[in-house]
Amino acid sequence: MKLSARMLATLVVVLSMAPMPLLHGEGPTSSTSKASGALASSIAPQGPGVQPVTSTPVPHRRHRAPKAELFLGYSRFGTSSNNTVAGNRMVGLNGGSASIAFNFNRYLGIVGDFGGYDDSQVQLTGTGASQPIVINSSGTAYTYLFGPRLSFRNDSRFTPFVQVLAGGVHASAVTSANCAGAACVVLPVQSSFAFTGGGGLDIRLTHHVSIRAVQAEYMMTRFDGVANGVSTGTSASQNDLRLSSGLLFGFGGGRERLPVALSCSVQPGTVYAGDPVTAAAMATNLNPKRKVFYSWTTSGSGAAVDGADATATIKTSGLAPGSYTVSGHVSQGNRVGEEASCTAGFTVQPFDPPTVGCSASPSSVSPGDGATITAQASSPQNRPLTYSYTTSAGTVTGTTSTASLSTSGVAPGTITVTCNAVDDLGKSASATTTVSVNAPVAAVVVPQTSTLCAISFERDHKRPVRVDNEAKACLDDIALQLQRESAGKLVIVGNYGDGEKPKMAAERAINERRYLTEEKGVDAGRIEPRVGTASGRTATNTFVPAGATFDESNSTVISQP
Repeated sequence: MKLSARMLATLVVVLSMAPMPLLHGEGPTSSTSKASGALASSIAPQGPGVQPVTSTPVPHRRHRAPKAELFLGYSRFGTSSNNTVAGNRMVGLNGGSASIAFNFNRYLGIVGDFGGYDDSQVQLTGTGASQPIVINSSGTAYTYLFGPRLSFRNDSRFTPFVQVLAGGVHASAVTSANCAGAACVVLPVQSSFAFTGGGGLDIRLTHHVSIRAVQAEYMMTRFDGVANGVSTGTSASQNDLRLSSGLLFGFGGGRERLPVALSCSVQPGTVYAGDPVTAAAMATNLNPKRKVFYSWTTSGSGAAVDGADATATIKTSGLAPGSYTVSGHVSQGNRVGEEASCTAGFTVQPFDPPTVGCSASPSSVSPGDGATITAQASSPQNRPLTYSYTTSAGTVTGTTSTASLSTSGVAPGTITVTCNAVDDLGKSASATTTVSVNAPVAAVVVPQTSTLCAISFERDHKRPVRVDNEAKACLDDIALQLQRESAGKLVIVGNYGDGEKPKMAAERAINERRYLTEEKGVDAGRIEPRVGTASGRTATNTFVPAGATFDESNSTVISQP
């Protein structure tokens, strides 16, 4: 009965660190895990846009409190191996204890506790010779205690508890082996009231076997005082500590079946009439050995549900806008805890009206011209659309997304065209655009340049840049035209022949201008001399009226001296 405390502590630590499946005799592929995993997989809703319903697998059973529990173990009184007679005869006792507990539920039970202990030495104290002394002795004590126990059970393997017990203790006479006669009786036979209060920790190995790692209690006894081996008749309280540890055996109880639970969800939660809705149910705590039955119902007129499994499809065609509820039910029997229900809601929202934009191309036309009218319409829910058009003037024709506007007979001004789009539910939208009809524009006469007489410098080879009399006759006519059209100007382009330098062409143009300004009084600012690229000893004269443009691509202007 004197089990080593160190060995006991080592055993408790090893067992407490052991993995739970090993202690329970279960592996990762136990029937409970398989059933829960298969359930989670079987009720996953299928189809695009549907979110699967998932849940952490939940065991369909949990441990119940045993109906009765039997404890057998080692106990020790006090904190010293010596037994001091004066004051407390229960210190330093080693022995065993047994208890039987009857549990009313998972938490409350009643306990009967029985223990037997002995000692091997006793320390004598008092006024006699050579006191105190330690002598070999032989004595026993027995306890019988009863009271309530409160256990804190959960689904783990650890169960702490507290208890309060009361009863009695009976101690035999303690005799010394080193004497003879009446003097050998160190302590007489005594019986006393006993009381304990404390708690402990049980570690479950299997459903029926646990180890009581520790049970620590305060124990109070009421033994009489002793003088010369005889009770004095005066009792006092002795305060002790009792420590116990051992094995615990459970009887009855089994495993408690958890009630079936069901949760529901719908995807999507908000739809338009006609869109499909998928409902899914997640059941837990099912018995894998029994068949499962599902059923579905919906609230609201017109809503229909199709499905007799963990998933169902709700038909929403023709449903009015509003909120609806789908109810799911699962059953494995008619007993309490064998069926469960759940609800989930979805909303049918009203259809949105279409949107439309209106544009014209071109947006500005001449009287009688046409324009293309385009309606950019769409329905948020892709409903079919029809088109129509109206106009404030002219005529518009077309029943598709484009129409034609005719402005025949329309006076200049602004025309307003309206584009209309209507879906199959009668919801409509309109937008407008404008087309400007411009007033007729009178034709504009653009002034043109005119070529005047040309002058040749071929006659006088010795003076190839001289303005001779024939040239002067041409220039006199030009001077008269410049006088008549005072807003115009004259462009003189001098040319040079083969073997000549461009300088010769420039001198011919400058000599013409000098004659007109010095001899005819023409304003030099109205004459522009240029060097041309044409081959020949000539000079061309071009009159440029106001508003006309001279083609300068074949000549280069000469800087005015």
